[in-house]
Amino acid sequence: MVYGPNGGGGRAVVIAVAITIGAGGCANNPFRTAPPAGPLNLEPPPGVATPAHMLPQTSAVPPAPSYADLDGRSLASSLERSRQETQLMQDQIAALRDQLASTSTQLAQVRSAGMPPAAGDTGVPAAPAAATPSTTLGSAMGQLAITGADTRFDGAVVRLDIQAERLFEPGTANLLPGGAAILTQVASELDRVYPGHFIGIEGHVDTEPLVNAAWASPHQLTAARAAAVFDFFTTRTRLREAQLFLVAHGSNHPLVSNATAAGRTRNRRMELVVYPEVAATAAP
Repeated sequence: MVYGPNGGGGRAVVIAVAITIGAGGCANNPFRTAPPAGPLNLEPPPGVATPAHMLPQTSAVPPAPSYADLDGRSLASSLERSRQETQLMQDQIAALRDQLASTSTQLAQVRSAGMPPAAGDTGVPAAPAAATPSTTLGSAMGQLAITGADTRFDGAVVRLDIQAERLFEPGTANLLPGGAAILTQVASELDRVYPGHFIGIEGHVDTEPLVNAAWASPHQLTAARAAAVFDFFTTRTRLREAQLFLVAHGSNHPLVSNATAAGRTRNRRMELVVYPEVAATAAP
């Protein structure tokens, strides 16, 4: 039977379709929307290895350190401490080298029968007339009665160390009143115990920068101080020009390391060096 668009047959067809869907249940419902799928379980079953692409990925290169959390003041302090330690090591190495050079020079002098340096190098008169054996020179050292000076026997010579602060105004070659008194006593004792012997006047300073612009180098300062002692001896004491000579070492020969204030003070000194030889005009 055919029904027209306005007939009741269309309504009957719709009712029949609805009855068919209801009788077939939801599973056969052509208009039903599929329920959403649940999350997939990608874990392998027991006994099966995990695929490589599912393993956690790790970086073989460690992350670069970050300095964002460091305190700038602490970093600067660490750098300054490193610089100071480096400078300390360099000073100690330099002091060791200087001491080695000084020892080598002294050994050379001992091997040459205790002769003082050549006249062309230091101004020592060329031909001493007589020499006192070094053993006698060392034993006579105990007769010296000097305050304000350290005395020691060094190979074939006797050395008297006087701190520069006891003799001179800081950074100058100007003698202090107390320094003049010390030099007067030293000259008297040297003339009494070692009459006529060659005496070297040797100036030393530390490695600190000079505070007086009048001196262009440490050697100039030590030369001026040695000259001041020479002038004092030859004009105010019994010591004579013929037995004296001057040496300006600058900072080349420290006794100890310049890394500490105490060491620098000890290295700023005048050394009076008594040689076994006697000046020709003083020989008997």
